[in-house]
Amino acid sequence: MERAEEAGRKQASEYLEYSEYSENLEEWTNTDPVQSAGAEISAGPEQTNRSGQAGWKRLFRLKRLWLLLLLPAALLSLFAASRSQEVAEHVFARGIFAALSWGMAHITSLIPFSLMEFGITVLPFALLFLLVRFIIRLVRKREDRAFRLAKAFINLGCVVSIAAFLLLIGCSINYYRYPVSRYLELTVEPASKEELYGLVRALAAETSRVRDGLEQKGLEDENGVFLLSVSERELGQEAVTAFGRLAETYPIFRGYYPQPKHIFFSRTMSRTELTGIFCPFTMEANVNTDVPDYSLGSTMCHELAHLKGFIREDEANYIAFLACMASDSDELRYSGLMEALVLAGNALYRKDADLYFEARRLYSEGVSRDLQANSEYWKQFENTVISNTAEKLNDTYLKANNQEDGVQSYGRMVDLLLAQYRRDGEACVQSR
Repeated sequence: MERAEEAGRKQASEYLEYSEYSENLEEWTNTDPVQSAGAEISAGPEQTNRSGQAGWKRLFRLKRLWLLLLLPAALLSLFAASRSQEVAEHVFARGIFAALSWGMAHITSLIPFSLMEFGITVLPFALLFLLVRFIIRLVRKREDRAFRLAKAFINLGCVVSIAAFLLLIGCSINYYRYPVSRYLELTVEPASKEELYGLVRALAAETSRVRDGLEQKGLEDENGVFLLSVSERELGQEAVTAFGRLAETYPIFRGYYPQPKHIFFSRTMSRTELTGIFCPFTMEANVNTDVPDYSLGSTMCHELAHLKGFIREDEANYIAFLACMASDSDELRYSGLMEALVLAGNALYRKDADLYFEARRLYSEGVSRDLQANSEYWKQFENTVISNTAEKLNDTYLKANNQEDGVQSYGRMVDLLLAQYRRDGEACVQSR
């Protein structure tokens, strides 16, 4: 009996399934396949449109969009600094820049090579690779091209915004800070050619005295040209130590100084007629080590001066002189004295050539040999396409950053030397 009932239920179930199948089959058979396909096709663009709208919403929710605000923020900061030295000095130079420089210099100093040089060498190839890869992907995948293009431009904008922020905050704003003469209590004013002549004579005498001492130590090559007795790294450490000594007299120079970075392709750098570069993107003091030995120490101190926010070239030259003179190293002092002698001598020559040649008689034979070797070294790089282009770019950059004299502002270091000479007499050029 139970088996009969179970068989009946099973038969009824199979009948119902067959009926549903028949109804569905009839419905499918009576459906116009063109209408069905059209319905499916009409659903495609709608779905794509919804997907596109979602993509654009996702684009505007990208957190990196906030990075685009760095550029207008930096431009507003530059405008504020250009209108007020107090803002440039206390808010930026001794505030934001000081914190940024301290933090970044501590990080980048852990890397033994120049990140700036690495970036300049690798970046063009990296950008080319990324561009080619982006174009290939854009061609292969046609969907959401507009979205991906927009995202790429946002990414590029973020990179430009960050770079501009670091350049303006890490460099350009500091052109509007107080002049270094304010901290050194120096009064810069016009000087007579007699004062300039006296300065050159004092520099020539002291430079020759220090050079004679180095010659007695045997620090010359086979041609009688000055030769360092220490490695480039040891000289860099001595430059850092010199700034510590200088800070004992002038507290404005207190702070952290990283080891100067040596440029691997220094010979190539010489073709641009550059001896050093301060990089605001990495807070590194980069130094050309292919130059004649006597100028290396002064260059290191010059670039380290930029790390304290003194961006003007004439001021960095003078601060380098002060740091070299504060050192216990005769080799570093000689480097600073030679830099000062060359600049002051050139200024005297332009003012009165006869007085210059009269002062030139005080140059020792060692000093003259070093100057001649330096002249011969740089002569091979003069008036080339690379050197002229680099000078033009550098001149344009300086004039764009509140240095109206452009590359000629390098000679204004002499005004600071004269101010110190007027205040302290010959003692200002004498070693400790």
